Amino acid sequence: MNEKLLRKINNLENIERSSAEELFQFVSFNKEDKLVDLGAGVGYISLPISKYVDEVTALDFDEDILKYLETKAEENGITNIKTLVSDFKDLQLGDEEFDKAVASISLHEVKPLSLALGEVYRVLKNKGMFLCVELEKSELSTGPRVSSENMKEEILAAGFDLVDVLYPQTKLANQSVYIVVAQKNK
Repeated sequence: MNEKLLRKINNLENIERSSAEELFQFVSFNKEDKLVDLGAGVGYISLPISKYVDEVTALDFDEDILKYLETKAEENGITNIKTLVSDFKDLQLGDEEFDKAVASISLHEVKPLSLALGEVYRVLKNKGMFLCVELEKSELSTGPRVSSENMKEEILAAGFDLVDVLYPQTKLANQSVYIVVAQKNK
């Protein structure tokens, strides 16, 4: 593995955050569910959620990171994770293919956000749930951010109904986060 990739993996593996299982309380999962994890990275969501659902499609634009995720899944005996290199604005997935979608700290980089959210809406089945976790925009933000207000507006504009918006006390890398739970009702 090259030095740049090792640094990226190390940063993603060691970022200060709560366990992924804490996020799972906001959406109920069924063993028959097919889930897409947008911005899967090293598997923060994909690996632990794989035991609660039938199949996980771990999606990321970084092929090397996904290869690392495949290795971790194999080492842990996890066989229900498929990886896919894809742009969030043009998901190489079928219409209404998934029961659940999760985007954890990945949508703030996407411009325009409306295209990515439209794709999430497209790939979810009717009554499908979308869990979005993002860093709140503030005066102290150093990178790209989407405020919770903007995210709510964009999610509604994509056709979703808001189920809940939460502002947990937990911080990620010392930054405030928000959680939006939305449902596709067509």
